[in-house]
Amino acid sequence: MKQLIVLLSAALLFASCKQKNSTTPHIEIQTEKGDIEIELYPLQAPKTVAAFLSYIDSGYYNNSNFYRVLNDENQPSNAPKTELIQGGIWKSKNKIATKLPGIPHETTRQTGILHTDGVISLARLEPGTASTEFFICIGKQPGLDYGGENIADKQGYATFGKVVKGMDIVRKIYRHTENDQYFDPPVAIYNIVRR
Repeated sequence: MKQLIVLLSAALLFASCKQKNSTTPHIEIQTEKGDIEIELYPLQAPKTVAAFLSYIDSGYYNNSNFYRVLNDENQPSNAPKTELIQGGIWKSKNKIATKLPGIPHETTRQTGILHTDGVISLARLEPGTASTEFFICIGKQPGLDYGGENIADKQGYATFGKVVKGMDIVRKIYRHTENDQYFDPPVAIYNIVRR
């Protein structure tokens, strides 16, 4: 009887751990500088997370890259500053990137996920145009949130997860050589996979 109780307790514990992971799936960005693990928040940003996971499952990020960086030195002195690294398939698989439909925009006001250190968000032009291109924040970036000063339409960008391991790799990429906001050369992303 005691063994049965122990087995049932272990099974329940395992099931609860499994349930927790399914509500906040993890992905791994495998780069030439090391791996970055990110926890995604589908309960807060369901459309964004579903689209991002579908791109991962389709293999779009295989042989892609981080290609852009914003830092204090490479932005106009009279404009609001932002610190981030940006990646995706824009440079490596542009035909795919330009043909994908935009994801309905989920603002930080809706999700409650603000642009803080290590948060991942989607790059976009107009609301609803974001797809495969993403960025990771370095430090707090309130100008990217809903109502923030870094985008004219004040709708901000769609946040959907946060780095839980490998922020040192994010900072290493951030310090990579760049020319006029673009990494020179781009930093290879070997793949992005589910964990």
